[in-house]
Amino acid sequence: MAIREYAQTCDGLKIRYEIRGRGDPLALIMGFSGSGRSWGEPFLQALERNFSLVVIDNRGTGESDKPDRPWTLADMAGDVVSVLDHAKIARAHAYGISMGGMIAQELALAYPGRVRGLVLGCTNCGASHSVQAAPEVLANLMPLPGATPEEQARRAFSAACGKAFLNSERGRQVLDQAIADMSKYPATPLHTFARQGAAIQGFDTYARLSEIKAPTLIIHGDDDAIVPYQNARILAQGIPGARVHTIKDAGHMFFWEAPLEAAHVATEFLKTLR
Repeated sequence: MAIREYAQTCDGLKIRYEIRGRGDPLALIMGFSGSGRSWGEPFLQALERNFSLVVIDNRGTGESDKPDRPWTLADMAGDVVSVLDHAKIARAHAYGISMGGMIAQELALAYPGRVRGLVLGCTNCGASHSVQAAPEVLANLMPLPGATPEEQARRAFSAACGKAFLNSERGRQVLDQAIADMSKYPATPLHTFARQGAAIQGFDTYARLSEIKAPTLIIHGDDDAIVPYQNARILAQGIPGARVHTIKDAGHMFFWEAPLEAAHVATEFLKTLR
């Protein structure tokens, strides 16, 4: 039975989170504009067999507060700590993807005592030392005036998913189901796209990567157009002892495209940590 609660941040926001599964706590930190509902059930169900998942709606998304004011990814790392405090979890593993992987880096750097193991998916260390996506690819992630939610979602998925997945029958079924489910949870408002985008622009951990002490696994699809695969190697070179797992023919949404692999490799890595 899932437990659904609200935590309060140090700047007074309510952050919705859900706890499901059994085992060591694992905080899941979603990426740009996504809520905790964006992980997909196959991935969550595979993880919850071994972990007590802490599934967070980032500020600006889902059932969390959606302020229209500036914030940083360090602030969002503080939100994760507020959730852990509210849930009375002293230390947790963290699994962040894309922007969530950036937040997870800030979490591991600012709160090293709270992070046991770190999984960074399809992410980078900030624009200054990263391989960037083509501007036209990133443009597909931003809302278009007048576009319906379905049109916007399909534009984003066309950039975020790998070609093999997009062209498969399973891929079409997964995307159709995701779009059908969108209406069941609060939509991310336009201002959140701008606020999270600005927070990403202000993010840079390159010079601090060597300070990350948590054992780290980096997972990346080799057909990622949003955060090109070379970024996994840049992170691995900077974080002491980091390992890289490559998901073949997967794009930015590798946790949808290969959910069992994405869950299994993280599970096997985190189970070795004590």
